[in-house]
Amino acid sequence: MSNRTHSFSPDEFLAKADGGKTLSTYRKNEVIFAQGERADSVFFLRSGKIKLTVVSDQGKEAVIAILGGGEFFGEGSLAGQIKRMATSRALEKCVVLQIPKPEAVRVLHDEPSFSTMFMTHLLARNIRIEEDLVDQLFNSSEKRLARALLLLANFGKDGGPQPIIGKITQATLAEMIGTTRSRVSSFMNKFRSLGLIDYNGKIVVHAALLNVLLHDRPEEPTDSQD
Repeated sequence: MSNRTHSFSPDEFLAKADGGKTLSTYRKNEVIFAQGERADSVFFLRSGKIKLTVVSDQGKEAVIAILGGGEFFGEGSLAGQIKRMATSRALEKCVVLQIPKPEAVRVLHDEPSFSTMFMTHLLARNIRIEEDLVDQLFNSSEKRLARALLLLANFGKDGGPQPIIGKITQATLAEMIGTTRSRVSSFMNKFRSLGLIDYNGKIVVHAALLNVLLHDRPEEPTDSQD
């Protein structure tokens, strides 16, 4: 047995472009990987925001996630995924670390601290997916929008107003919650008139928006159906 010891830092590993890893900067709207491409690496978002979208055979697009700095994506490649199931696109300037599958597998096997960090990420992502499914199945579009805004604002412990970093369009919000842009516009106006959000180019979320999730019978605009 070797007496060699080393200190491994997950943060340092994710900050450097070495061992086959590449660090790239993407401009707003630039595609990082596209649906159907070969899945041969995992990505770590150093900074910025991206969205993950899927397109059906009929050409309908849906937003399945908005991710921010400090999150992994494309991890399906580590579970035997051959082709990308979604497209990842920068919502703003992003710095992304690409880790080839062999290097990711090696560090997961050799470095317990990185394995723990990655497992925590996977568990959190799984919980989020389950919550998203329940949200889509049982909540009204008004509640789904309120939840999406709270999540995008990373609503914190202090309860103060929380800005959504980066520009999120009403069309993107509509794709996220599975409704129309006109309905999202109606709800945004309603939330703003009630003082639940500030919306003037940038969105600022107030703690009172949580009440929408707790309200049993939200009143929804009737201009269209979900």
